[in-house]
Amino acid sequence: MALHTRHPVGAPPQAPARESTGHLLLRAYSVLLLVIALATTFWFNLLGAAGLVALVGATTVASVIVWLVVRPTIGWRRLPWLPLAYVALAGASVIWSQWPQATLLTWALLVATTVQGIFLGSVLTWRELVRALASALKWIMGLSLLLELFVSIVLRHPILPNFVLWEGEVVTELYWVRDNLFDGGRIQGIVGNAHLLAVAALLAIIVFSVRIASGARRGWLIGWIVVSAFLLWRSSSATVWLTVGATALVLATALLMRTTRRPGERTKYYVAYAGIGVALAAVLWFGRDMLLGMLGRSSDLTGRQGIWDAVIARIAEHPVLGWGFATPWVPWEPAFDGWIVVNDLTVFHAHNMWLDAWFQLGAIGLGLLMLAYFGYVWRAWFFAVDRPRWDLDADRPYQALTLLPTLIATVLLVQGLAESRPLMEWGWMFLVIFTHKMAQSPLVGEGPAERSLAMERGESVDRTLR
Repeated sequence: MALHTRHPVGAPPQAPARESTGHLLLRAYSVLLLVIALATTFWFNLLGAAGLVALVGATTVASVIVWLVVRPTIGWRRLPWLPLAYVALAGASVIWSQWPQATLLTWALLVATTVQGIFLGSVLTWRELVRALASALKWIMGLSLLLELFVSIVLRHPILPNFVLWEGEVVTELYWVRDNLFDGGRIQGIVGNAHLLAVAALLAIIVFSVRIASGARRGWLIGWIVVSAFLLWRSSSATVWLTVGATALVLATALLMRTTRRPGERTKYYVAYAGIGVALAAVLWFGRDMLLGMLGRSSDLTGRQGIWDAVIARIAEHPVLGWGFATPWVPWEPAFDGWIVVNDLTVFHAHNMWLDAWFQLGAIGLGLLMLAYFGYVWRAWFFAVDRPRWDLDADRPYQALTLLPTLIATVLLVQGLAESRPLMEWGWMFLVIFTHKMAQSPLVGEGPAERSLAMERGESVDRTLR
């Protein structure tokens, strides 16, 4: 016999799970780490060399402490072993290094960057990582525009790093901000370098677009894309414009591969793109003078040919083990001071990551770097073009987020042809982050690391990919 009762059978209603204060602080700290990596020159110009080293050291120690407290789930066999092998070889090179003090200092910075990359890839889910990247790039884009406005409207004169006041003549390249916002010249933002600002702006456009395609609110993100596009245009970097074209081509290719439905259907596209790639490479090589002229650059890539010739001559002397790790080339080291000078300034890297690795760590280091990037690109490509699958269901929808590692890899590889940034700062950190993250969590929202982190934050842990 049924009885009427005023007491409900179900559990009493509860408020939805909320992210704890600790996790909010962790995400904010992650944004800070990304801002330090993406705008290292900003902190150098603001704090000086000693201040930057202290900042990097303090945040690295803090990350290790947080890691020990949080203890994220990690598959130790899936660590980024190839980048770690490169780091180990760089450290061992102090034995034969021609500049041991520079090796120890720059290797410590490389270790710190590697630790931070593994840390971020371990304590953040895929969605949190993209959100943190977006937040960091918003800070860089916003502060760059505000600093340029402040210098051009309020100060009305260029400023030097550390806000040094100097009455005499100054080499233009030394200026932090050149007061070019309203005169049509190249702007440099908080990073103090037009090329670095252009790269950051391109990364911002990529990340913001991925966020929009993933279902984030469009309004503010579209505004940030407009700001980033303006900074990209005004920074006017020829190398970055070539990177824009390469990134667009890779994006179109990945989206085309996603349209295939049958096994083997992608083969014809791979063959066609291989032919197109060879033809395009030939056009770029034989028509480089005309192309660079259209972009307002000299045929020697703004002095890079002379840099490469000098580095290749040194490589021939120690081709197997190299001269010893030093990324970047610290200008106070006598071996680098005055070795290669462009615009009255000592050059601090080879402007080509492959030559730089070969010069410093020889053929062995170059081989490890090639393997590290090959592993990253291989995994990133199939992460982008394959449907998420962990069972017999092969028809789950694609996700926009999975395109991000491939697009970042494109930026790194193209930049690596004319810059050495992929060996340090944000470039090396991104290689470590994405290599580590794709190995630990090959599916967005799936795997022990992703699901445990999501549950700790009170996020949905159902198996439906959004």
